[in-house]
Amino acid sequence: MVEPHIVTVLNVNDDDASRYMVTRILEMSGHRVIEAGTGGDALRLAAELRPELVILDVRLPDLSGYEVAARLRANPETASLSVMHTSATFVTADKRVQGLDSGADAYLTEPFEPAELLATVKSLLRLRHAERELRQRADQLAEADRRKDEFLAMLAHELRNPLAAIMTAIGILERKSTEDAKETRMRSIIHRQTHHLARLVDDLLDVSRITRGKVELRRTRLDLVEVLRQALTLIRPVAEGRGLSLESTLPEQPLWLEADGTRLEQVFTNLLDNAAKYSDAGGNIRVQLFQEGVDGSARAVVRITDTGIGIPAHKLPTIFELFAQADETLERSRGGLGIGLTLVRNLVEMHGGIVYANSPGAGRGSEFVVKLPLAAHQLALKGDSLTAPERPRQRRILLVEDNSDARQALQDLLELWGHQVQVAQDGMGGVATALEIRPELALVDIGLPGLDGYRVAQELRARVGQEIRLVAITGYGGPEDRSRALQAGFDHHLVKPVKPDELNRLLTNL
Repeated sequence: MVEPHIVTVLNVNDDDASRYMVTRILEMSGHRVIEAGTGGDALRLAAELRPELVILDVRLPDLSGYEVAARLRANPETASLSVMHTSATFVTADKRVQGLDSGADAYLTEPFEPAELLATVKSLLRLRHAERELRQRADQLAEADRRKDEFLAMLAHELRNPLAAIMTAIGILERKSTEDAKETRMRSIIHRQTHHLARLVDDLLDVSRITRGKVELRRTRLDLVEVLRQALTLIRPVAEGRGLSLESTLPEQPLWLEADGTRLEQVFTNLLDNAAKYSDAGGNIRVQLFQEGVDGSARAVVRITDTGIGIPAHKLPTIFELFAQADETLERSRGGLGIGLTLVRNLVEMHGGIVYANSPGAGRGSEFVVKLPLAAHQLALKGDSLTAPERPRQRRILLVEDNSDARQALQDLLELWGHQVQVAQDGMGGVATALEIRPELALVDIGLPGLDGYRVAQELRARVGQEIRLVAITGYGGPEDRSRALQAGFDHHLVKPVKPDELNRLLTNL
């Protein structure tokens, strides 16, 4: 049999008779009572014994009850205690207001009936119990959220290892010509689906980071025309594979933004992928980019229209909400997690822009419009825009990777580019090999057995020197992971699966 919980009450009053009367009423109702005659004693006993309720007379010999209540509220250790003021003299409305403003939860005027005192005590204890349950629930939710984030990070890491091997392998195959039409078609399918899976993994993690405010933009001056061209290049095989035509109208002159190019590419790839996903074969996707406004109000406008399934009127107001779906049929033939448009909205708003959707209705296509503020120096020279990387010169490279498939695929790709590659499958082996061959560049996985990638970087910096270039290749892609890698001594941080073109640009620009 569970023992009933006994409530502890601190009764503070310098008048012995009044204090005795309240104590007797409470004890007869089954409460445990602690007594104090001064404000100083009340503060000390409240901190030491943590009663659930403080019955506090306003008039005390050292501190007023208002001051005691305020100090209880200011102390984190006693801030959650319930406080009830009592007074036989300070009974005007302004005094009651002063008592409640100081932190009291209730105010009783003496003399009061025992039933009134007990009813007020019960009411305050019910409120305190409800607050405690809500606080515990909030703590449980915070802990569950933390574990969810840890799980998502680990899930992404585990998914990115096989993705890295597949993406690198298909990158090698695509560089070898074939006359077999079926093989060409299979390569294209693997390429599209691998990139699609990689985007799903990134979106799943990014929506978690954004909702926690952990995504930071790495702004540079960039040409939005080039960003859109890159997004169109990525999505064109997907659109053509689904029997869709893809048209674009882009200005000849650059439109400069102060923005994070990777995040904007993510925005437009998501919108274009959605347009392709929700359009049937024979449909059309059209992309327009133009400038509206002048001077300080100038904005770049991207308009993406499709001839797909459209958006019902009742879905338009919530289409950017987390897990919202335009395809509500039981078979869910269009797929998707319902997080892409949430990412789009958040990333666009982080850039100071807006995004909205229009649709004439179901079966009549959709339109998504993104508006982004242009950089102050819009008239920058075209020569500052991004240029395609050249083929990197041959380098002596150390690759440290414990996943055998990912290691072999990346080694084959690097050697195909003409580099000299030595490999190691764990941290200790990586350090030993680096001391032996003195590579120009080390590509190091973070999640290595024994000596992890961070410690490998620290060892190489200490024993090989500052000349070696260190690149972290990892499934952990959060801002905190990048920061930790740079602090450990890495020069660059790449997230698996690394696209061959991205790695090629890095090797060229080192």
